[in-house]
Amino acid sequence: MTLPDLPFDTAAMIAGLKPWVECESPTFDAAAVARMMDLVAYDCAALGAAVEIIPGRMGCGPSVRARMPHPDQGSPGILVSGHFDTVHPVGTLAKNPFRIEGDKVFGPGIQDMKSGNYIALEAMRQIVRAGMQTPLPVTFLFTPDEEIGTPATRSLIEAEALANRYFLCPEPALPDNGVTTGRYAIARFEITCTGVPSHAGAKLSDGTSAVRELAHRIIEIEAMTTESCTFSVNDVTSGPWVNCVPSFARAQVLSMAKEQADLDRGAARMLALAGTRNGVTFSVTQTVTRPVWENDQPETMALYDIARALSAEMGMDLPCASSGGGSDANFSGALRVASLCSLGATGDGLHTLNEHILASSLAPRARLMAGLFLTLGA
Repeated sequence: MTLPDLPFDTAAMIAGLKPWVECESPTFDAAAVARMMDLVAYDCAALGAAVEIIPGRMGCGPSVRARMPHPDQGSPGILVSGHFDTVHPVGTLAKNPFRIEGDKVFGPGIQDMKSGNYIALEAMRQIVRAGMQTPLPVTFLFTPDEEIGTPATRSLIEAEALANRYFLCPEPALPDNGVTTGRYAIARFEITCTGVPSHAGAKLSDGTSAVRELAHRIIEIEAMTTESCTFSVNDVTSGPWVNCVPSFARAQVLSMAKEQADLDRGAARMLALAGTRNGVTFSVTQTVTRPVWENDQPETMALYDIARALSAEMGMDLPCASSGGGSDANFSGALRVASLCSLGATGDGLHTLNEHILASSLAPRARLMAGLFLTLGA
């Protein structure tokens, strides 16, 4: 196998990425996500792809599916799957504007995972411009809900994964330039607490605070964390009236485990919290789950060996690992589709106001992606 000699230009890639990053697209703002999907749909159409806008559901924005022209279109090929929703609310650009500082390029969502998606499309753009043909048909699927566990598009991703031979996910690269060949299992839960209301000033003792009991529960839940299964609580809400003893409180819990059995045991512990304590009734609902993508699957490791050989041609190591922080490759990997994740840019600070990528990683990663497109199935 030989890497294609394609003219990847870092400055041009940064310029092309800028409007994507400046189109803020938090998951819970479906209209903002739709604006982002319009941008990527146009860019895919400009490559000659057959583009579909798939309507959103469950309050989420739309998805984009783009099939590149190919004589064997419709046959199993390569699926590139990525998300365009971010955790950053509209207005984050004021705090973390798109900018270049040395080798770092900043902006909300730039690492997770707009730069990775751009890398994948840039690889295809250069292949098209060079008049080259990929051995297998290539489909891009861009979704709007990964940051909330992919409740709206999981079935779509799984159907596309099963229709293809390879699943490539350009999530952020691992810190050592590595790729991911397995991911931990993830489950989310919602806790609802019901107490007894009263006037907080005049009749405090008549009430039973749902917030106070939830606070105790949060400490207990996070104390359940072990090396094999972790628990984290966020999105804590209650009523707005400080002069009322709160009769309602709610929180969400994220649990992650390296093995499915560990996650299942953790889920059982969470569900066992339901009941009444100190006059407050607790209900626990398991919402979304990402299955474990077991590391060292033969089909995935064969794909990884191809990627590692291509990277070696560039004089770069390409280590692999199983990692946390689930992705949509959890779904394809659990279905035993040959999958490779973390093919995106190197960077740091994802989900923070320091989110950035390293500009120097853009061209090598695009060259690796192009190599995969032109090697797989050959």
